[in-house]
Amino acid sequence: MEQGMRQGPSRIAAIGAWAAAGLLGGLIGSLAAVALTELIKLSLAATSGLGPAALRLLPLLGVGLAVLILFGLGRGQSVQTIAPRQMPRDKPRPGVAPGSLAAWYSFPHDIARADLTGDVVNASGVEERFPWNLAPLRALAILATVGLGAPMGTESPAAHIGVATGSWLGSALPSLRSLARPLAIGGGAASVSALIGIPLVGSFFMAELAARRQIPLSAPRAAAMLAGGLSGWAVHDAFQLDLIRLVVPRVPPGGFLAALQATLCIGVLAGALTALTGEAIYWARGWRDRPLTRLLIGGAALLLLALLIGVLATPAAAFGPGGTAIVWAETSNPAPLRLLALALLRAAATTAAVLAGGCGGVFVPFLAIGDLSGRVFATPFGIAPDLAGAAGAAAGIAGGYRLPFTAMAMVLGVGGPEGAQLTSMATVLVAALSGLLTARTANAMSTLVRSLWRERVGSGE
Repeated sequence: MEQGMRQGPSRIAAIGAWAAAGLLGGLIGSLAAVALTELIKLSLAATSGLGPAALRLLPLLGVGLAVLILFGLGRGQSVQTIAPRQMPRDKPRPGVAPGSLAAWYSFPHDIARADLTGDVVNASGVEERFPWNLAPLRALAILATVGLGAPMGTESPAAHIGVATGSWLGSALPSLRSLARPLAIGGGAASVSALIGIPLVGSFFMAELAARRQIPLSAPRAAAMLAGGLSGWAVHDAFQLDLIRLVVPRVPPGGFLAALQATLCIGVLAGALTALTGEAIYWARGWRDRPLTRLLIGGAALLLLALLIGVLATPAAAFGPGGTAIVWAETSNPAPLRLLALALLRAAATTAAVLAGGCGGVFVPFLAIGDLSGRVFATPFGIAPDLAGAAGAAAGIAGGYRLPFTAMAMVLGVGGPEGAQLTSMATVLVAALSGLLTARTANAMSTLVRSLWRERVGSGE
C-alpha cells in the first residue's frame, strides 16, 4: 500500500491522506485507550487504600482473573511463543468461520495471549491485519491485571487498543478500507501520547517498534505517526488528563563533574538493570507450559516479592505499576542500598507477573525501576533526587525497552532546567549502550549454558 502510494501521481496528496487518517484514527483510538486507562485508574484508586493483606493479594487475584479470561474464555491452543511471526493474510483459523462470534475469542496457535506489544510489532507494515477482534477480551484481562495492582503498566495496553481501534475502523467502514493502515498507526501513536501527555513520545514509540521488523519509515508512515501523536496530545490537553506521573527535574547538577558522574553511573546501572529485566521478561513470556503451572509458579513468586517489598519499604510500594514506589522513595529519604534493593525487587515482581500470565505493559515499570536506580546516586554525588530519578527513568526506557528516541522525546517533553535536560539526554545514550551490551552478554551466556547442558545430557553424565 505504501509502495503504491509512492508510485501514485501525487506524493503530497498521499502523504496528506495518511496524515488525515492518522489524525482520525488517533482521535478515536486515543479515546478508546483513555477510557480503558481511566477505568484502570479508578480501580487502583478504589483499592490502593485497602489494608496490607489486600495490597498483597489483589495483584495475584488480578493476574489469576486475566489468565481465566485469556485461557478460560479464550479458545485455541494455549501456546506461548516469542518466535518472530507474520500477521496472517486473512487466512481463517481452523474451526473458526470468518465473521463468526468465535472469532472474537479464538486465538491463533502461535500467539502469546498476554503479549500486547508483540502484536503491535508483528503487525508493523501490515497494520490493517491487526487482530482487532481479540482486543475486547484482552481489554478485560488488562483491566483485571493492572486495575487490581499487578506490577505492570498501561502503555502497551494503550498502544494495543489504539492500533486495534484504527484497524477496526478501516475494516468496518468500506470508505476507509484503503486507509486502514494509517488509521491503525495513528491510533497507536495517539494512545501512547494521550497517556504520557507528550506528542512525540507516541510517534517515536510506534516508529521504534516498527523498526524492530525493519519497516522503512516512509513519508506517509511518518505523517500518520506524527498526526496520531499530535491528536493524542490534543486529547490529553483537552481533557486535562493525569494518567502517568513523570518526575520533572527542578535543580540542575552542581557542576560538570557531578553531571558526568551521574550520567555514567545512572546510565550504566539503570540501563543494565532494566535490560536484564527485559531479558528475564522475554524468557518468562516465552516459557511454554500449562497456564495453571505458570500461574502457580509466577503467582507464588509475586506474593513472596510483595511481602519482601513490604518489609523493605511499605506494602503500597509493591502495588501498581510503580508510582507508589517512587512516592515512597521521594518521601522517605532511604539509603542508597535500600533503593537499589527496591529496584531489584520491583524488577523481579514485574517478571513474576509476566510469568504468571499478567496482561499489561512494562514501560511504566521500567520507568519506576530506572527512577529508583537513578536515586541510588543522588546522595553520593550530591545531585537533586528529582534529577537522578528523571534521568534514571529515561535510562530505563532506553536500556530496558530499547526505545532511545522515545526516551529522548520524553526528556524534552518533561522539561526542566537546561542542565538537567542535557544530563538526562546523555544518560539515555549511556543507558542505551549499557543495555545493549548487557542484553548481548546475557544472551551469549544463556546460549553457552544451554549448549553445555545439552552436551551433558547427550553424553549421559
